[in-house]
Amino acid sequence: MRKIYGNTTGLKTSQLKRLEKLYRRRIRPEVIISPELAREVCQLSHDIRRQIGLMADRRGRIHYVIAGDHHKIFIPNARDLRAAPGRLMGLRCIHTHLKSETLTQDDLTDLVLLRLDLMAAITITSDGVPDRLWAAHLLPRDTSEAPYQKLPPENPYAPSFACLETIQALEDEMAQQQAQHAARAGHERTLLVSVTTAPRRRARASLKELAQLAESAGLEVVDTVLQQRERVDPRLVLGVGKLKDLAITAMQKNIALLVFDQELNPSQIRSLTDRIELKVIDRNQLILDIFAQRARTREGKLQVELAQLNYLLPRLVAKNTAMSRLTGGIGGRGPGETKLEINRRRVRDRIGRLEGALRQVQKQRKQQRARRSKRRLPVISIIGYTNAGKSTLLNALTRSDVHVENRLFATLDPSSRRLKFPQDLEVIITDTVGFIRDLPKELMAAFRATLEELENADLLLHVIDISNPQHDAHVRAVERILAELGLDTIAAIRVLNKQDRVDAVTRTRLMRTLDGVPVSATRRSSLRPLIARMTAELSIAMRAAPEMPAAADYD
Repeated sequence: MRKIYGNTTGLKTSQLKRLEKLYRRRIRPEVIISPELAREVCQLSHDIRRQIGLMADRRGRIHYVIAGDHHKIFIPNARDLRAAPGRLMGLRCIHTHLKSETLTQDDLTDLVLLRLDLMAAITITSDGVPDRLWAAHLLPRDTSEAPYQKLPPENPYAPSFACLETIQALEDEMAQQQAQHAARAGHERTLLVSVTTAPRRRARASLKELAQLAESAGLEVVDTVLQQRERVDPRLVLGVGKLKDLAITAMQKNIALLVFDQELNPSQIRSLTDRIELKVIDRNQLILDIFAQRARTREGKLQVELAQLNYLLPRLVAKNTAMSRLTGGIGGRGPGETKLEINRRRVRDRIGRLEGALRQVQKQRKQQRARRSKRRLPVISIIGYTNAGKSTLLNALTRSDVHVENRLFATLDPSSRRLKFPQDLEVIITDTVGFIRDLPKELMAAFRATLEELENADLLLHVIDISNPQHDAHVRAVERILAELGLDTIAAIRVLNKQDRVDAVTRTRLMRTLDGVPVSATRRSSLRPLIARMTAELSIAMRAAPEMPAAADYD
């Protein structure tokens, strides 16, 4: 017995059996539907006064028989039969229309959302026989118009449309187009989405930062969408209508990835990917991906992988391919253990091993700090919002060549250098990973070994990009994280970087309101006031520890 999908309430046993028999039928691959099957489906649809839908693959085998109502059918989730990203679904939908009408907007939306091979509707005469066959397929090109093409109506008894040949040609052209996009851009084409209850100005600033994160991750941002709502939809985040619009936009612009500015819970990700044939991630996953790309040291790689696994574990749901790399090599399983349970067990085991490795890293760092403490070298840590200019400042202060790049999270692994002050005082100065608002808690936990360096700092240099319109929010985000880590009691100097990009009046005002020292980290000559302030702050530590060793002359 094969399942009949959709609305079967009120159907007689004999009618259900007639529907079940449709699974035995086959359709020649070169036609949309055979005349014989069209007559059978139309007569049955006329008898039960409901639309009937068939989902057939390219070999003509029927995978789904759907009973609708008088106006429409509801296509079931066919995730198991979906093709690879960028391809068509591999199924065509043929259904009946009890009214004399062409394809509806719902039909065309389903065609786009599910990336069906074809959407077809057969209208029925008053005596239950096929009248006209209407069909549409997707278009393989970027266009500002509709991403599909409606075909002229056909006679169901003499169909002329070359179904399989056309579908294969369309898919080949789509694959070629996707390859051309990849060759031109070298990046995954992406649509950024923000659904928020916050004021529009704040939401736009957040969306702008998301675009910078996407660029830092190597994505090609094709378009952005901002939707303000009184309440975020708990299941789909945004409304069904807006989701359909996004799917059509993605189809028109050959977009493969949606990135949401808000954190998505596991059920939301599942609901979204069930409705649209696109990869969906959120802001936290994007940040984790950037960290995975940038980590260079063994410690950094361990921390990133641990953060990724902790984030993905609760999102590891049935039929989710996000963890396929971890589970692909599993050869067997225990009694009664599902593949999903194996995935979770393997991930938990890996998390345990990573935590053990990081404990060893923490132990080694503790020993290094003990040796420094024995030598009584003061420690200065450079902190700040990502891309504020921390590494540039380190290079300027120490005449070193730490990697600098104008993008978010260019620095992940901490760098330490020695700095000699004019008063024969030698210190260790350390560059740290940049902070960001709403830093994922998994990332905070994973990078605690790195951030523990800050616990032993005698002085913090909080670098602020005062040319950024959002610098006030960035200051609050950094200081909030410091408070969460219990590091807000350490002496800190606010370094007002990129002073050359603001006017004198603004610079003076910010010096007063932020109580900071203005600098241009790219100009070493501008650092003298900062060095004087650092020396003054460190003198307090020198009085507390008078046995600090002298160093060679400052060069």
